[in-house]
Amino acid sequence: MKDYILKDINLADEGKQRIEWARRHMPVLGKIKEQFEKEKPLEGINVVACLHVTVETANLIYAMKAGGANIALAASNPLSTQDDVAAALASEGIKTFAIKGMNEKQYYECLEEALKIKPHVTLDDGADTIALVHSKHQDLIKNIKGGCEETTTGVIRLRAMAADGALKYPVIAVNDAETKMMFDNRYGTGQSTLHGIMNATNILFAGKTIVVAGYGWCGRGVASRARGLGGNVVVVEVEPRKALEAVMDGYRVMPMKEAAKIGDLFITVTGDISVLRKEHFQVMKDQAVVCNSGHFNVEINIPDLARLAKKVSQIKNDVQEYAMKDGRRIYILAEGRLVNLASAFGHPPEVMDMSFANQALAVKLIAEKGDTLENQVYKVPPEVDSMVAKLKLDSMGIEIETLTEEQDKYLHSWTMGT
Repeated sequence: MKDYILKDINLADEGKQRIEWARRHMPVLGKIKEQFEKEKPLEGINVVACLHVTVETANLIYAMKAGGANIALAASNPLSTQDDVAAALASEGIKTFAIKGMNEKQYYECLEEALKIKPHVTLDDGADTIALVHSKHQDLIKNIKGGCEETTTGVIRLRAMAADGALKYPVIAVNDAETKMMFDNRYGTGQSTLHGIMNATNILFAGKTIVVAGYGWCGRGVASRARGLGGNVVVVEVEPRKALEAVMDGYRVMPMKEAAKIGDLFITVTGDISVLRKEHFQVMKDQAVVCNSGHFNVEINIPDLARLAKKVSQIKNDVQEYAMKDGRRIYILAEGRLVNLASAFGHPPEVMDMSFANQALAVKLIAEKGDTLENQVYKVPPEVDSMVAKLKLDSMGIEIETLTEEQDKYLHSWTMGT
């Protein structure tokens, strides 16, 4: 087995400095790392992690290593790797297989290399490891206690597998922990998506019509931040309750066939396929900017756009111009991949602190109890979620109210009324 596949191991020192900067903003994960160092709950556990290789991820990897885990890390997206971070991890003895800009063949070669450690636990951002194990490496399943999944897209995929009886080991949906979903998805995606768009284009948000496809936690965050910068936000949503919430939050809501005619900037965050497609591209304005912040690069149907174009040009980093046959130009950012990671740094460490605290504790749970779980998708236990929130508040110096004995009794009684 190889020790690493990298762009350049000599980038390690730069990566270590940036990892240390992120560590200082991740106090909850730091507390868990200290606990892991004492208790060694992952001793003898092989972990394959298919994650975005960022400074925040590096601190999760170090926490698991402190707990005794043997880890192999592969990238979960061809454009999300920070090459200096990958080098830093490899220099610390972590088997790391990730290069920014990999093609699809290289991407899966890296994941195949990571699987050679024969995992007991898998960590995923998008369920690619689980899919690969189930399709090509079923011999590994007998040794796997369980897995964890970090993304909405991956959880949707895994629940479909479980419903079909195709899931062969238990998985914890870390994405669905409230201290992940409500903060990472909303505040993290909102801020980092706009950061990526600004880095790629330097466009002004104020006064533009910004179409946000999807009004889950990620869409809420993106819409809120775009409005905060002066954008006129339109929400496209298929679920009636979420669409109604968007209306009540003060946004215009309409189908994409109408939004496509008026949008200056389009941001997809749905987790579904072909959210923007031929009939939408045909009516978009000249110089419309299109990007995606969902996990996979399927939300924008780029083959449809390519067929409508007479010429495709790379006009600057992370910006491709599709010159249409009728003279219009449509710009795609970051090849339709995660713009917040391809064109920026991803989520800030303060929110990933909670997400990766849940991830580390979920790995511990799988290591200890995975053999007793059924082949289903489980939520993070509420007591873990609450503990992460409490630790985050403590790190911020915030004290909250506590119930009196009388109040607690009232909330747990059916006999005490008016």
